[in-house]
Amino acid sequence: MKSLTYKHTIIAAYFGYITQAIINNLAPLFFLIFRDELGIPLGRITLIVTINFLVQLVVDVIAGKYSDRIGYRKLIVIAHVAAALGLVCLAILPNVMRNSYLGILISVCIYAIGGGLTEVLISPIVEACPTDNKAAAMSLLHSFYCWGTVAVILLSTAFLHFFGKDNWTVLCFFWALVPVCNTVLFCLVPISQLCEDEKGMTMLELLKTPLLWVLLVLMFASGASEQAMSQWASAFAESGLKVSKTVGDIAGPCMFSVLMGLSRVLSSKISDKKELLNPISLSAVLCVASYLIASLSASPVLSLVGCAVCGFSVGIMWPGVFSTASKAMKRGGSVMFALLAVAGDIGCSAGPTVVGLIADANDDNLKAGLLFGVAFPIILIVFAAICKRMKKSRTE
Repeated sequence: MKSLTYKHTIIAAYFGYITQAIINNLAPLFFLIFRDELGIPLGRITLIVTINFLVQLVVDVIAGKYSDRIGYRKLIVIAHVAAALGLVCLAILPNVMRNSYLGILISVCIYAIGGGLTEVLISPIVEACPTDNKAAAMSLLHSFYCWGTVAVILLSTAFLHFFGKDNWTVLCFFWALVPVCNTVLFCLVPISQLCEDEKGMTMLELLKTPLLWVLLVLMFASGASEQAMSQWASAFAESGLKVSKTVGDIAGPCMFSVLMGLSRVLSSKISDKKELLNPISLSAVLCVASYLIASLSASPVLSLVGCAVCGFSVGIMWPGVFSTASKAMKRGGSVMFALLAVAGDIGCSAGPTVVGLIADANDDNLKAGLLFGVAFPIILIVFAAICKRMKKSRTE
């Protein structure tokens, strides 16, 4: 058999982000099923998102500290095993446990371990591959999260439409096949470590660097801006805009992900040529507008357009901050990537949680929750300006 190369490593990384998309986006498609069939209110359903990302960020911290010591290969294999096991448990535990809600949370915790490890490891694995145009490769890598999300939404929506909501558990088994297959691939492909030729910065050194803290806020705002809309788009379209689940899933989260993926592909063309903080700031302005349109428009069509445009606006944020940090702090290594992932996951948890809690406090009015979401891209605009000033000072 022909030996595998770093091209296959990058392909495995692509499927790693597709696995991440499954972990983060499958359960939200079941939110109203959980409410209607299992009797779980939206306020408690919000905790499903919160726990997913909280577990991921705890794993981010631990993995960031020990990943260089344990090795990328062992941890990325463990990540995919945990992802597959969690998805299988999501299909089984809610139906066999007396407390269905607890069964869901246990399943979420298991696959969130895989999600946290994947978030920490995939970017440095690709960064360590001997390829040119690193920033473009990073943007293209992150676009596969979007294409994975589109696949999850379209295939899952089609399945639920033709086979009924009662068979949602079958989807969990189906999607578990992706991390199972990618586990085998990651066992075989070549994997390098970052900072092999020079010592990377320690966590303490990084935390003493003011620029890092600004980058962490940017990651927080990026994650919150993206997930506050993404995680609630399906439920918002179905319950808030009174469209069918099939139409809501395709017009809401699916179009969100398509436009986010296109944004990341486009950004890969400019990543090594321009200062990324400029397009990030412009995208944040567009993100503010999209949140206002989605939450304030009286037209369901315009609200769905707002959801979709939000996807395009957030596309460059997450990979753009990663690339900015990689260029500005070249000795950051995997520890820096882990800290950035922690900040991003805090944002991914805080964004949809705040939206859900505000909606719950306003009689399940998701428009009220999404209106508050405009705060996150505003934070990003402010700190992008601060980051540009700090980078300019460091250069001078």
